[in-house]
Order: sequence, then C-alpha cells, then structure tokens
Amino acid sequence: MSIFGKIKDAIFGAHGGPLGKGYVGGKHPETPAAPQPAPGMAPAAHPQTTGAPATSAPAQAVDVEQVLAGMAQNKGNPNLNWRTSIVDLMKLLDLDSSLANRKELATELGYTGATDGSAEMNIWLHKAVMRELAKNGGTVPAGLKD
Repeated sequence: MSIFGKIKDAIFGAHGGPLGKGYVGGKHPETPAAPQPAPGMAPAAHPQTTGAPATSAPAQAVDVEQVLAGMAQNKGNPNLNWRTSIVDLMKLLDLDSSLANRKELATELGYTGATDGSAEMNIWLHKAVMRELAKNGGTVPAGLKD
C-alpha cells in the first residue's frame, strides 16, 4: 500500500470510506455480520424491485482537522505539531516518518524538487497530503492546504 494510502486509511478508516458517527477515539465500531443461512439451507431470495436502481446515500465528508485533533488528544502528546509538520503528522498516525518514507511519499504525490528532507520538501509534502485528503472526501481547512 502506498504511503498516502496508509495516511488516508488512518484518517478515513481502514475500509477506505469516510468515518460515520460511530467513530470514537480512533476506534471503529464493529459492523454486524449479515445473517447466514443454516448449513444445508439455500440463502433467502431477495425480492426484486421495480423502478430506478437503488443507490447508496452519499458518503459523509470527514472533518480531517477534527479527527486529527481527537487523535492527538487521545494520545496525550501535545508536542506533536501535526498541523504544519509532515513528520509529526505521520507520527500521530503511527506511520514511519523516516526520510525514506517521506521520499516515497514525495514521489507518489509528484514532488519535483530535491528529496533530501529539506524544510521545503517537508512543507510541500504536508500541504500536498492535506490537498489530497480534501480530494478524497476530507474536509480540510484552507490554512492546512495552502
């Protein structure tokens, strides 16, 4: 999985979709399993419907800042500056923030400068991650993207 994919999953949830109201303190509620037929029994038939095909409701956008602030509060580490530091953001998400991983992330997101771990690269990465989170269904304040 890509580094950005890991970041997105850590924020949106491991299933790739936005978190619902059940998201509490970094934990996802268990989804009840669909009823299974008894051994030897055929599954129940589903009635056919007429008219327009059923569509799912639009996914609710994830408030990225709120999720990250909640994670920071739950971890009790006020020294993490996840709002501006890609390294601290990755640490908050329990991801490897090594230069090698940041180089890989830079390549994934299309960074064209030197991948030497400079402040310029790290600032660009943080803003690019926030922009990508917004493109993928997250609500991200402008100050975190610009």
